Amino acid sequence: MMTTPAEFDPQARFEPDPATAAALWHGHGCACRGHGRRRFGQALLGAGAALALPGWARDGVEVDKQSTLAKLVPADQIESAAAQQYQQMLQQAAAQKALAPANHPQVIRLNAIAQRLIPFSSSPNLRSTPRAAKWKWEVNLIGSQQVNAFCMPGGKIAFYYGILDTLQLTDDEVAQVMGHEIAHALREHARERMGKSAATRGAIEIGASLLGLGGGGRYLADMGAQLLTMKFGRDDESEADKIGLDLAARSGYLPTAGVTLWQKMGKANKGAPPQWLSTHPAGTTRIKDLEANIPAVQGLYARADKPKQRYAPPKPSASAAG
Repeated sequence: MMTTPAEFDPQARFEPDPATAAALWHGHGCACRGHGRRRFGQALLGAGAALALPGWARDGVEVDKQSTLAKLVPADQIESAAAQQYQQMLQQAAAQKALAPANHPQVIRLNAIAQRLIPFSSSPNLRSTPRAAKWKWEVNLIGSQQVNAFCMPGGKIAFYYGILDTLQLTDDEVAQVMGHEIAHALREHARERMGKSAATRGAIEIGASLLGLGGGGRYLADMGAQLLTMKFGRDDESEADKIGLDLAARSGYLPTAGVTLWQKMGKANKGAPPQWLSTHPAGTTRIKDLEANIPAVQGLYARADKPKQRYAPPKPSASAAG
């Protein structure tokens, strides 16, 4: 049974339960009611991502090659764990009336913006994982006043209502947040961090043990529990800022919105790092870095098709107004 608008509570105090991740480490399909709810049409996004890009579209920000440590952990196993953990989160949110229905205005808005960004995820300069072309992207809205958003490996996106409500984000600013989160997945930052952890723990043999029940399998199961709450390092956050700027510009969203986003974030948190991106606090340095990269994407934005429809942020709640 699908949820209805009356069942959604945007003020729900939802908290995902990562402790259930290990129990989800299995090879069977998820049968929960949230499975595949707002999954994009694969043909639509696949066609968009496969389009031959014009020469100018190859411009943009520059990123480094991926660390070889990422290869220590199999991508398909991480994406499988992420998909199962994501669906478990949706099931838990639905049970708490914290999962927005597909016809909620902000869900429609998030999907519209995602459908503009995702086709550019394979732009050559971004050095994205080639696996992204086959991902089954999903976008969901969670009822919580947390200022938070994420994209798990495999293209599983979630926004918390609080980031839209508290910051009163414009579409351009939503695109910056979403582009940043998508960048973490495209560049496999979670896989890289797991690879570094595997090397540190002496789990180099992880690949050889995947088909059995050895230490590698248990290690990945343990790491699955961290995918919802993983914190990235400063280098990852800086790279995601740049790529988010690039994706948003290609999609027709103002590059300068990255600056206004972090100005709002700074005011909302009064200088303290928010839960979202707590490892890389908003501040003058971050804004200067964004401003330094705007010239690299201005041409992309100038040539991009602009959104024909604009959406409003949610009506401010009492908590957001206070």
